Amino acid sequence: MKYDVIVVGGGSAGSVVAARLAEDAGRSVLLLEAGPDYPDPETLPEAVRDGGSSAGEAEDSPISWSLRGTINPERGEINVAQGKVIGGSGSINGQIYLRGLPEDFENWASWGNDEWTYPKVLSYFRKAETDLDIRDDFHGTDGPLPIVRREKEPWPEIQKSFHDACLEMGYKYNPDLNGPDPSGIGAIPMNNRDGVRMSTNLTHLTPMRHRLNLTIRGNVFVRRVLLEGSITVGVEVESGGEIFRIESDLVVLSAGALKSPHILMLSGIGPRDQLEEFGVKVLHDLPGVGAQLWNHPQSSVTFKVKDGVELASNAGSLRFALRVTAEPPSQSNDIMLQTLGIFNVVTGEMLPSGTARISCALELPDGAGWLRLASSDPTVQPAFDYRYFHDGNDIRRMREAVRLAAKILESNAYKDTVEGRTTPTDEVLANDDALDQWLRETVGTSRHVSGTCKIGPDSDPMAVVDQHCRVRGVTGLWVADSSVIPQVTRANTNATAIMIGERVADWVAGA
Repeated sequence: MKYDVIVVGGGSAGSVVAARLAEDAGRSVLLLEAGPDYPDPETLPEAVRDGGSSAGEAEDSPISWSLRGTINPERGEINVAQGKVIGGSGSINGQIYLRGLPEDFENWASWGNDEWTYPKVLSYFRKAETDLDIRDDFHGTDGPLPIVRREKEPWPEIQKSFHDACLEMGYKYNPDLNGPDPSGIGAIPMNNRDGVRMSTNLTHLTPMRHRLNLTIRGNVFVRRVLLEGSITVGVEVESGGEIFRIESDLVVLSAGALKSPHILMLSGIGPRDQLEEFGVKVLHDLPGVGAQLWNHPQSSVTFKVKDGVELASNAGSLRFALRVTAEPPSQSNDIMLQTLGIFNVVTGEMLPSGTARISCALELPDGAGWLRLASSDPTVQPAFDYRYFHDGNDIRRMREAVRLAAKILESNAYKDTVEGRTTPTDEVLANDDALDQWLRETVGTSRHVSGTCKIGPDSDPMAVVDQHCRVRGVTGLWVADSSVIPQVTRANTNATAIMIGERVADWVAGA
């Protein structure tokens, strides 16, 4: 059978694209997901359903790709969790629903992408959501995704201490971190309802599953996009031990910022030198595929809590975030601090008993990494390196963030909860060189990969897709996920990926 549209990847963006396109009963849509599908929400594994669970991100998780990526020379390789299940990484993440900042999108527009101004993307953020706390022109009221803030007490003790300490230090309370002014300390918006992780599988796909024109297939691995010259004609897939073709004139790659560029390169679209090195026939030389890989470096200041202070899981206890601007201020709100509990997502390890942390994330890094083809075998993951702190301005700002976190811990608000800071030590904290070395050796990563198929105008030789997310030089092929982000947003990327799915669905529908 030939489908009108094939969507590759049922993650945060792909589920949105498939669901929106299926609203037209005259359009046949096939959604392919490499991991398992769960048509009945009642059968979701606990690791997916329970919003307080981080089990899906574990290295041995059956619903994660569990890729290996390099942080920097000092840290070496780490496990990189990416959802391999319907709902994608949105089915295993912490449900933080922070949008990119207005300034992020105005930057995109200033680089020649005038379809991505803040007013234009705002309407799609609103389309996706129903904000249950705030009803104004900046928030949706009838979208499928419920957004809540756990603002009311009682709060976990370390969350209350963090909140009170930030106010004690003079930071303003911000009731809306998704509003036009996102700075200060505020309650984190979450796509969680009554403890359930509300992925776009539940919010967008589930209400559409009865549609006869929507077909969803799990456990189908897409090997490559099929082209005749520069014309898209379908995909090659593997399922049940067999390799076969599925035909369509329109294909949307929504496999994520590590998988979408990989599929492009395996399809003959990418940097000529890499494709030729591994014997892949070059159909379209696009040097920007994988050329920049963005993410948020993250370091943790750990502390011992006093006896009797209870610690909960990360997702289950998270309440507040502090956005601040590094000195000297070149870009606003480029640092984010949060306090978290027993599982260190930075290292993938459990913290010692009675230990918690303040995580420090560099939200607008200057330095990017790369992703490269490692084999012509589709089952061999691409190589990628975040290259954290190769840029001097990045490590300078992270140094400032860590010292701020240590100062917050010394406030009166922590006197009843914190016994003392455990890392970094006072000696390390006081010396720039020692602190830089500690940062390089201990830095971890957020789960916010982006930028590997960036949007850009025709004048940008490294742009992979145009500003409508069509792959340059190819007819009938789109990319709709965080890989099109030209520079990582100053926020977790899941909300922006969902917005991208909403936008691209409209463009594909009009093709």
